Amino acid sequence: MDLMGSKRAVATHLRLVGGEAQATRPASPSDGLGDPELVALARDGHQRAFESLYRRHAGFALNLAVRIQGHAQDVEDIVHDAFLRAHGSLAELRDAASFRPWLGSIVVSLVRTRMRKRRLLGVLGFGGQEAVDLEAVAAPDAGPEARAQLAQIYALLCTLPSDERIAWTLRNVEHHQLETVASLTDCSLATAKRRIARAQRFLDGHFVAPFAEDKS
Repeated sequence: MDLMGSKRAVATHLRLVGGEAQATRPASPSDGLGDPELVALARDGHQRAFESLYRRHAGFALNLAVRIQGHAQDVEDIVHDAFLRAHGSLAELRDAASFRPWLGSIVVSLVRTRMRKRRLLGVLGFGGQEAVDLEAVAAPDAGPEARAQLAQIYALLCTLPSDERIAWTLRNVEHHQLETVASLTDCSLATAKRRIARAQRFLDGHFVAPFAEDKS
């Protein structure tokens, strides 16, 4: 069976990391509250409320960073910085129910900055391209063929500009709607579409098998 006959097959073989991150701190009574209530309490200085937000969304943030990067290097630092930035900017969150996607946009911004810095250092001769870490991105039950295909996808993505790479990953690995991709990457819907299309053409032209168009 051609596992790459559909772009959705990519996510099937990706590891979910950070599931244990939710248990890194003791549970709190505030864990039973919804995000809007937790955000409101955190804005008023209730630290336990923000810790509950951390327990609830740290795994999501870790997975997002790993899947965009293709490895787990520095993801804990990225997520830590994302939560620090979120904590300091809670007053800017207009819709308290949207804490998770808002946090995701912060993670994406931090990963993008790191990618661009790494690329610049490579151009200047101070570092090479980061290798894909299959142990970080491949699910334990992924077979050799699936792992080889995942490795090729991420290796190709690493050669793309960071904006195209991130947009394509959010759309075709994370399966976000186009509007969400635009929101997470802080660009217009038209720009998000162009970035995904450019990345798709590149992958279609270089991967061993073409990707089917995602119509969802």
